[in-house]
Amino acid sequence: MLQQPGPGDLGRFRCAMPQSDCTVITRQGHNGLGYRVLRVSDHSTSSFFFAEFYVKDLETGATNPKGKPRILKETAATAWVDGGDGLGATVGNFCMDLAIKKAKESGIGWVAAKGSNHFGMAGWWAQRAEKSGYIGMAFTNSSPLLVPTRSKDGALGTNPIAMAAPASGGDSILVDMSSSAVAMGKVEVKIHEGKPLPPGWAMGPDGKMTHDPQVAFDSGRLYPLGGVEETSGYKGYCLSAMNEVFCSSLSGKSPATLGRDKTWRASKPRPGVRCHRPWLLRAWLRRTPG
Repeated sequence: MLQQPGPGDLGRFRCAMPQSDCTVITRQGHNGLGYRVLRVSDHSTSSFFFAEFYVKDLETGATNPKGKPRILKETAATAWVDGGDGLGATVGNFCMDLAIKKAKESGIGWVAAKGSNHFGMAGWWAQRAEKSGYIGMAFTNSSPLLVPTRSKDGALGTNPIAMAAPASGGDSILVDMSSSAVAMGKVEVKIHEGKPLPPGWAMGPDGKMTHDPQVAFDSGRLYPLGGVEETSGYKGYCLSAMNEVFCSSLSGKSPATLGRDKTWRASKPRPGVRCHRPWLLRAWLRRTPG
């Protein structure tokens, strides 16, 4: 289990990151990007909890430190990208830059990528579009931690959905949410706080709701957004399924069920699935009025 970083630990993470992720990114021409994405999302669950995760994936070869994104096919407004199993932040940056470029030229830009990894907070990428004057959306699939309604095993990911749009007077709107009731990082927080889980967050290995955060973490089973069926959990299940179509189906990459297994923090790549945790980006940008 990853230890919760304390005030001093964050300093050590900052020292460690440039020697691992950021050194790799520098070789690819994206100096410090992985660290910045983590730093910005430190208030959320896509934070320094993943620093050790990133480093281990680099050490085991699950993430290719020399992987470079390349365009497989494109039109004036769309593109299909292979991330080369590189760092998610590198692939995400490449894809969003490409989508913005296409939107500037065609009014809209769609980019789907395969062969990527964890790319931090989805809202970071949507905001990049917003800061360029566009409506931006970012999607990604993830490990099969979400248990569909009326099921006992995970089949889909927490699959976040993010949207950002500029407004008048320098204002803006940002929506960034998982399609599961919570992200697994919030379960980790409860472990370190020594507090029970609220109803509708997670299941134990028996497929029944649990309030024990350690049991939930070890089980790797999260309820969809909305919780149980009686509280409309099937809506979160459908949002996650929609996200899966946007990501794995359109990019030609493996679905969530072939990603990390239930031992999601320690699992090794399965045969035919090179990445520990294949993350896929799809971005939609459209010009705003004026």
